[in-house]
Amino acid sequence: MGFYLRKSISVGPLRFNLSKSGIGVSAGVKGLRFGVGPRGNYVHMGRGGLYYRATIPSSSAPSEQRRQPAQRLDPQIPPGTHAPLEEIESADVAQIVDSSSRELLNELNQKQKTTRLWPIVAVASVAVLIVGLSSGWPNWLLVLLFLGGIVGTYVAHGRDALAKTVVLFYDFDPEMENAYGQLHSCAGRLADCAAAWHIEAEGKVHDRKYHAGASNLVSRKQTFVRKVEPPYVKTNIETIAIGVGRQTLHFFPDRVLIYDQNGVGAVGYQELRVNVGTRRFIESDSVPRDAKVVDRTWKYVNKSGGPDRRFKDNKELPICLYEEISLSSQTGLNEVLQVSQCGGGESFAAAIALLGQKISQEGGGSISVA
Repeated sequence: MGFYLRKSISVGPLRFNLSKSGIGVSAGVKGLRFGVGPRGNYVHMGRGGLYYRATIPSSSAPSEQRRQPAQRLDPQIPPGTHAPLEEIESADVAQIVDSSSRELLNELNQKQKTTRLWPIVAVASVAVLIVGLSSGWPNWLLVLLFLGGIVGTYVAHGRDALAKTVVLFYDFDPEMENAYGQLHSCAGRLADCAAAWHIEAEGKVHDRKYHAGASNLVSRKQTFVRKVEPPYVKTNIETIAIGVGRQTLHFFPDRVLIYDQNGVGAVGYQELRVNVGTRRFIESDSVPRDAKVVDRTWKYVNKSGGPDRRFKDNKELPICLYEEISLSSQTGLNEVLQVSQCGGGESFAAAIALLGQKISQEGGGSISVA
């Protein structure tokens, strides 16, 4: 899972360009563009090999534990065989803020709350057309209203893209590029696992004979590790995303952005704690193709560990060795992932630690453009 570094980003009608001199912005159509850059304002025009570029004068300069997953309990199982499951979740994103990200988070959260105009324009245009059709307005007027609605919706959509989007440019030195590349490579190993889960809740078992001998019960859901762009952010790199229930973690070169429906939080790599370990897991579902089966047990066990003959349909269950990765911070991040193949978590944790070291030494290298 390597990553690319683009030199330009398009947001609505604008294009942001990164050069050695700094960041520029241009707008226009093919053959004619107007721009503002670190060397001044300019106009660029031409097609078919003949081009013209002129600078426009400017008056100012540019700125080991066993457990069984959720299953249908036999009606004969009495209540109270295990403790209530306690949720494992992060604090609200408004509380997960590191000092270096406060300005960026304010901008992201403020822009997320901006009302989108294009749905309003589209609905209003349709409503006017319906009124016109029912009132018998002339066809030429209805055609003009229809075309006007399309143009208005398109313009409003472009306005929304500019009003709600934050542009982030990253320019790396070789060491930072290598460190972030290692994170992508290690995340790719996690993404290649046959199965990945987010641990939502966990509770102690009081009577193991009803729960395949497990010491803990855990509630989990399948999740993802993949490359995906966060909402309302345009950047010149690919970012890694990990689903953790109601939240999604986006791994940028200098910080982790935490998204949920309420807003955006952040944790710097210097503050991010990653712990990795293995767990024995009693698997009642199908065993992932890359999982290691280390033992077997029964759905209902007796004191000696054998099958309890009092229960019907007492099938044998495999015990798999899975890897668990916990992500936490003092500001409130608290998430646990489980993957079917062991080994990738350690390298992922090492890549995060390396990024934290490089950022502490060099200060990262990100450029933010509203």
